[in-house]
Amino acid sequence: MRVGLFVTCLTDLMRPRIGLAALKLLRAAGAEVVVPATQTCCGQPGYNSGDYAAARPLALKLLREFADCDYVVAPSGSCAGMIRVHTPALFRNDPKADDIRKLAERTYELTDFLVRIAGIERIPGNYTGTLTYHDSCSGLRELGVKQQPRALLARMPGVRLVEMAENETCCGFGGTFAVKFGDIATRLADNKCQHVEASGADAIVAGDLGCLLHIEGRLRRRGNNRTKVWHIAEVLAGETEN
Repeated sequence: MRVGLFVTCLTDLMRPRIGLAALKLLRAAGAEVVVPATQTCCGQPGYNSGDYAAARPLALKLLREFADCDYVVAPSGSCAGMIRVHTPALFRNDPKADDIRKLAERTYELTDFLVRIAGIERIPGNYTGTLTYHDSCSGLRELGVKQQPRALLARMPGVRLVEMAENETCCGFGGTFAVKFGDIATRLADNKCQHVEASGADAIVAGDLGCLLHIEGRLRRRGNNRTKVWHIAEVLAGETEN
């Protein structure tokens, strides 16, 4: 199968190692992976701000860039959710509606793809320690990503997953939400940090870098320099930094 890796803006700009980890995992699952060099944004910031006119051209750009891929995979429930759930709504009664629908149907979040489509047999990583998992809003509520990352972590003998309280509650990031409603976002992040710390886990793991940057920033401002913050792809691929 030919898989197009949609790297996402945050990964590209803030933590490229996640993209490389996703590439490693997809190859371990037996996929032929292509990474279109011209890819940029899924259009979510514009869409969430009501600027549909800006989001549409980006969707058409994705359509062209991933036209020859059997699947499109993103290490982000947020970006995958944008393409799979929201993009088709931008093209109702449009000549490109059917093509956009097909793009949406073959787009997956990384762990969902590895478990349900690729059926990955070998997990490259060999992490040893305790982890707690934050269920990011878009992946959980739009794509049903809940058991997939946990099933993959369960296949790593050295991992002990400790579920924190309110693991499905928003961390407060929400893209532009954290900019528009800073006080609320900070309070939500503080609540999340308290649950992370109470779990006693060595690290918090999630499937969306936006959430992780938000949580890590608040952990460090609270004086917590102990708890590691990793993307699920980094752990599964063995690309964590100690």
